[in-house]
Amino acid sequence: MKSDQVLLLGDPRLHEVSTPVVQEELAGLAPVIQDLHDILFEFKARFAHYGAFRAIAAPQIGVMKRLIYMYIDKPVVFINPALTNLSVEMIELWDDCMCFPNLLVKLRRHKSCTIEYMDEHWQPQSLSLTDSLSELLQHEYDHLNGVLSTQLAIDTHSFRWRK
Repeated sequence: MKSDQVLLLGDPRLHEVSTPVVQEELAGLAPVIQDLHDILFEFKARFAHYGAFRAIAAPQIGVMKRLIYMYIDKPVVFINPALTNLSVEMIELWDDCMCFPNLLVKLRRHKSCTIEYMDEHWQPQSLSLTDSLSELLQHEYDHLNGVLSTQLAIDTHSFRWRK
């Protein structure tokens, strides 16, 4: 199973900062993007009862590049994303992660944000996000910077095992 490639909590690579993708690397990323797609769908099937797992960042499979793959209604590839326009208003939620799929972490994220990125055709794109999509992309963006939701917990009581 490709999902065995996902790094688990405790792996030091999860705390590394990813390097930007350069345009010359684009063609070589196709297999990585396919792996991210396949792994995301394996997790969706394996943990269907959670109704989670909508995106994955390349560092979660040990590829230390600034690349996020999301599938909601269709696939979206975010290359070298940057978060801007972070709202002052925050939302509180129980966050989950493929690197520790049975653990939930209570944290706060910005209610809205904008993500600017290059798409898989190296064209600049921008999306304004709110609520669950905003928190989702903030979570994946954190992976690019070596930050896990366990580091952002509201307090020491903000952890829960998912049933």
